[in-house]
Amino acid sequence: MTQTLYEKYGGFKTISRVVMSFYEMALESDEIGDYFEDIDMPRLIDHQTKFVSSLIGGPASFSDDRIEAVHRHLKISHQDFDVMAALFGDALEQHGMSDRDVKTALDAIEGKRSIIVARDAA
Repeated sequence: MTQTLYEKYGGFKTISRVVMSFYEMALESDEIGDYFEDIDMPRLIDHQTKFVSSLIGGPASFSDDRIEAVHRHLKISHQDFDVMAALFGDALEQHGMSDRDVKTALDAIEGKRSIIVARDAA
């Protein structure tokens, strides 16, 4: 039986730490920090942990329609998505994920670009 990245790196507890590290960097980012003003961060971290877990083989599941609906009002651009992905890659590396596994995780995130980035975004 093949081990998922979720299992390989310690499951929800580890992914939660990765997500917290990501948001520490994102909140400091001049490019994407504004997206997180007036946000319930504990709730967002919980949802993001479940989302990332689902992308790398964990038990949580989110429909593409739901993902698109929660991001639609944010008007996320391709450039902002790129910044987010780079920071997320940094967070994964900080928590000991191998380069190959970081690429696999980022490829999964990239697969959601079309439903996260605003259709009219530059």
